[in-house]
Amino acid sequence: MANVVVISKTIVRPESYNDGSDRVKIHLTPWDLFFLRSEYPQRGLLFPKPDPETEIISRLKSSLSVALKIFYPFAGRLVKIENEDDETASFYVDCDGSGVKFVHASAKTVSVSDVLKPVNGNVPGFLSGFFPANGVKSCEGISESLIAFQVTELKDGVFIGFGYNHMVADGSSFWNFFNTWSEICSTGSNRKKLPPLLLRGWFLDGIDYPIRIPISETETPTQIVTSSSLLQEKVFRFTSKNISELKAKANGEVDSDDRKISSLQAISAHMWRSIVKNSDLNLEEVIRCKLLMDMRRRLNPPLEKECFGNVVGFATATTTAGEMVKNGLGWAALRINKVVGSQTNEDFRVFAENWVKKPIIPNQVAVSNSIIVASSPWFNVYGNDFGWGKPIAVRAGPGNTSDGKLIVYPGIEEGNIEIQTCLSSHVLEKLSTDAEFLKHVCVV
Repeated sequence: MANVVVISKTIVRPESYNDGSDRVKIHLTPWDLFFLRSEYPQRGLLFPKPDPETEIISRLKSSLSVALKIFYPFAGRLVKIENEDDETASFYVDCDGSGVKFVHASAKTVSVSDVLKPVNGNVPGFLSGFFPANGVKSCEGISESLIAFQVTELKDGVFIGFGYNHMVADGSSFWNFFNTWSEICSTGSNRKKLPPLLLRGWFLDGIDYPIRIPISETETPTQIVTSSSLLQEKVFRFTSKNISELKAKANGEVDSDDRKISSLQAISAHMWRSIVKNSDLNLEEVIRCKLLMDMRRRLNPPLEKECFGNVVGFATATTTAGEMVKNGLGWAALRINKVVGSQTNEDFRVFAENWVKKPIIPNQVAVSNSIIVASSPWFNVYGNDFGWGKPIAVRAGPGNTSDGKLIVYPGIEEGNIEIQTCLSSHVLEKLSTDAEFLKHVCVV
């Protein structure tokens, strides 16, 4: 384990915050509340070492303060109201300017190569010490900051780790914020030159808010802790050539003129099939592939793609291990393609209307024998330059880590896609030596 030394912990507040009566209250939708028990998703970027004369911490803090003036919901806190008349609770985000957690740390025994080229090829365990919100759940946003940062100085680089409350924002909103922060830091742009935040100005007709949830559903149950050593992570890279080949293969096997398999659907199907084949499942066992989808442009009327908030839906493809083994890549990709296409405004609304009648908040999103495809290869990850160079790599940290979790990123080379894959150690070992799987992918 790397020796991580915490140098300082501070709270960064929005620039010149005015805590007047005009502060915003954000009501939460069924899709927000669905993540009430979920841990903060955590991501991190590895950067080259800045010039010793660059005062990166003060620079990062001052620019973060400006960015938070624009993305003010992150600087607020979650509020819980207990409704004694019917033993329910309601939640909203109070944009009160409380600020965000900022940790400055040092791990001078760790080098960039230790992160990029670990000894056994797995994502190194010491990375967990580079993240600021380990084990923090969304419901803890009452007292915990809704986004947190940790800047860890390495021997020859810098790692910026972050975790955020999924009820407040999704990946699209988070990366919009991060892109803005890095631009402010590198160019000195002030918030007056940047567009104001576009809040999610939409709510379901016919649903009263704040939504009331039974108290029992808002409490975090005691969970049986399983050994994390049973799970391991690797990063797999699909080159643009790999992606083109898989996409052509999948479409060539699909007998449908009106269905076109996308790049992400093709590589998701390749991962799904390969994981199932190496999992020693009974042929009758039900298996699932869940994809988190940005629903902004699928709603009617559609939301602006830049609007801030959490607007994700789940598309779930279901089959059996036997059917998966019996059929080819195109068949699996078509299952994914159809459920993605079925995510409409009507389905989104029906889910919400039914959920409000009987709110159920899962302890975790993952279920047995499933893979979950999260994040996106279209997020602007490698365009973030704080003034001393663009990122060298991106990694996911602890947070909603589960067997079958696939975190998708763009590759550092244009056209590539990388997937940080979390699986039980014996399945990951078999997958990493599967010649058919490795024909279209490589281990980073």
